Amino acid sequence: MKKFSLRMFASLALALFGLSFAQSWDGADSLPTNPLACGEGAGGGAMAALDYNGGQTMNAPDMMGQAINLIDVPKLVGIGYFAATTLGQQQAAEELGNVTVTTDAPTEANIDDQIAVIESYIASGNINGILFAANDPVAIAPVLRKALEQGIHVVGYDANSEPDAREWFVNQAEFNGIAKAMVDSLAKEKGDSAHFGIVTSTFTTPNQARWIAEMQAYQAACYPNMKWLETLEAQEDAVLSFNQANTLINKYGDELDGIFGMTSVATPSSADAVTQAGLCGDVAVVGLATPNGMKPFVNDGCVQSVVLWNPVDLGYAATYVMRAIVDGTLKAGDTSVEAGRLGTLQVVNGSEILLGAPYIFTPDNINDFDF
Repeated sequence: MKKFSLRMFASLALALFGLSFAQSWDGADSLPTNPLACGEGAGGGAMAALDYNGGQTMNAPDMMGQAINLIDVPKLVGIGYFAATTLGQQQAAEELGNVTVTTDAPTEANIDDQIAVIESYIASGNINGILFAANDPVAIAPVLRKALEQGIHVVGYDANSEPDAREWFVNQAEFNGIAKAMVDSLAKEKGDSAHFGIVTSTFTTPNQARWIAEMQAYQAACYPNMKWLETLEAQEDAVLSFNQANTLINKYGDELDGIFGMTSVATPSSADAVTQAGLCGDVAVVGLATPNGMKPFVNDGCVQSVVLWNPVDLGYAATYVMRAIVDGTLKAGDTSVEAGRLGTLQVVNGSEILLGAPYIFTPDNINDFDF
């Protein structure tokens, strides 16, 4: 009876909150949601073709075939995910032979600090291009536009800015494909009426906000009996992510069937919280994370599904895209770009380059990967 009454209470609360909730999760941009069809398959689902909507550099010097210096400014340094994207950038730079990439970013996911790093490199006059993963899509846009105006090429990866503030964005997977993979994984583990919470970084971090918006749309269409309990911010902080997962566990008790982790920090921290609470098997953890960080929880049976892509390939692709822009082999209106060992990558949504479909790590395959 306890679980039944809690579910009734949560349903009433969500019904009362439904309108404001739907208005809140706009993905931190003006894009409409585009949920994929219900059923098997986690794959692509590209949106309708759009005209190029990226930005343009002003009076960029002709550096075709010449050595270029790039600065990489991810959300933060010191975590495995962005160490992996940096590795991919260095691999691409070595292959290309005429690219140098330096990674420099705050040790916390703070947008003001990220902007300050970019400002300092623009002022130095020693860079030809900026690679970035935004902490906030709107706040970062002015400094990126400043770079474009000064002839510095700008490419985003992992987390986008406003489109006109960069030339291209390398999208690790379509947002609706990630959303489908996440929600389907929870349904497979806990059923089509599971009650869940989310631990994310911030409500405005562009990729996570966009995934959540698409998850909401897909869940509403395909699993209408699922109940969304609460979404909590945890920055990119392991201790705060652990504490926020415990908040969900303690607040909702038997009501909680699953936790979605939206970052490579939130997911293992949430799994750790579930493990320490002795709730493995009772509360599922489904999330985005690197396999090495999740192996302990997958191998001991507490986590069944980890959704991601290869972040090494993401950094690698972003570097090849930057070289192609500088060399003039990738221009507005193109539909594909060559990216070394990754082959031909497709242009989607106007000015995005798609890395590929999401990958689901499970107990059967996670030990085959090392990043």
